[in-house]
Amino acid sequence: MPLPPYIKRENAHSNDFDSYQTVYSKRYGTFAAPTAGLHFTQNLLEKIAQKGVNIQFLTLHVGLGTFAPIKTQNIEEHKMHTENFILNQSVCEAVNYAKQNGNKVICVGTTTMRVLESVAVNNMVTPQIGETDIFIKPGHKFQIADALITNFHLPKSTLLVLVSAFIGNTNVDKVYQYAIEQKYRFFSYGDACYFSKPT
Repeated sequence: MPLPPYIKRENAHSNDFDSYQTVYSKRYGTFAAPTAGLHFTQNLLEKIAQKGVNIQFLTLHVGLGTFAPIKTQNIEEHKMHTENFILNQSVCEAVNYAKQNGNKVICVGTTTMRVLESVAVNNMVTPQIGETDIFIKPGHKFQIADALITNFHLPKSTLLVLVSAFIGNTNVDKVYQYAIEQKYRFFSYGDACYFSKPT
């Protein structure tokens, strides 16, 4: 798997290709790691499951476009990249059960959120194999995601626009200002955020 273009080293460290990989990856096909997942160790996943959290996995093939900045003045003119996914029956059953019973659906990563929101119909999801080019931006009506775990993202990125759509521009400004003041780390090997959908 290629490292992100902003990891600039003469020679990639030998452990980069292990570190830049989630502990639960199983299939080939992605151009980048779903970096929010890099924060999870097997031990942490087990502890979360012991708390009663129903952890589900879907296959995401993150596209190279995830690194592409928005180059248009108007975000409506930006052409969104596509990403392939496999959403199976067990994931859909867990998501639909959560939505029907008032439990939270917490997306680990922006691609997970894009997939679930792109296939949502009447606050429910169905199994499918496909691709999504959904561009989640302010004004999007979220049907599935109740919370998001993600990293800190670059300005002028579709990922930051997605976060703004989820929690609002004012909240993003506050969070990022605090992160800068506290010297939080950005990008793929950076720190994680947990955002709940404002009520």
